[in-house]
Amino acid sequence: MRVYVHSAGRQGRDAWPSAEGEESRFASLDFTGPMEHNVDSLTALTPRDSIVFAHSASAVPVFLALQAEVLALRALVLVEPGLYDIARGTPAIERHVEAITRARALSAAGDLFGWWSIVRPLMFGGPAERSQWDAERDAAARFEAKQPPWGFGVEASAIAGVPTLVVTGGWNSEYEAIADALTERGAEHVQLRGNEHRPQDHPEFAATVDAFLGDR
Repeated sequence: MRVYVHSAGRQGRDAWPSAEGEESRFASLDFTGPMEHNVDSLTALTPRDSIVFAHSASAVPVFLALQAEVLALRALVLVEPGLYDIARGTPAIERHVEAITRARALSAAGDLFGWWSIVRPLMFGGPAERSQWDAERDAAARFEAKQPPWGFGVEASAIAGVPTLVVTGGWNSEYEAIADALTERGAEHVQLRGNEHRPQDHPEFAATVDAFLGDR
């Protein structure tokens, strides 16, 4: 069984274009509510000895489930995993956390545009502009409602005994720092450049996964 866990944006096969088999399952999680609900949903969806694919922040509940020993996986494929907890202290990670902390202080005070002024260039590229605010406000509010993917006590050691592939796009030093922390724990790391935060869209993604999985 292959279980695909998406993060923000696309869902199902739109989020995972190389997903194989009619029996593949797709986890749609909610990152605006308690993380333990996501752990419970993922655990209920995932049979023993499954292969789990997780993108970005969706790696957090996967790791928490592994740490709680409620998942037993055959293999794990992490795509640009947002596991900031495991790489705290590295400059790229600390810069990002500091910026988002400042932004969330503004939104907590009722200044959503101030939040967007920090987050838009950091996460989406290009400045926040008042002339575009009416068109972007709803998307900004939806994104602001999501929890940042840190502060959950995620540990890189969660992958002990689980064959793990980490795929990054080679464009962002934060994800490369996270990949480095995972390779120190035995994960394999492959860069597929050209699709930035979505290397699962790369034409070599499926072949890369197949080569890793082999006879697993």
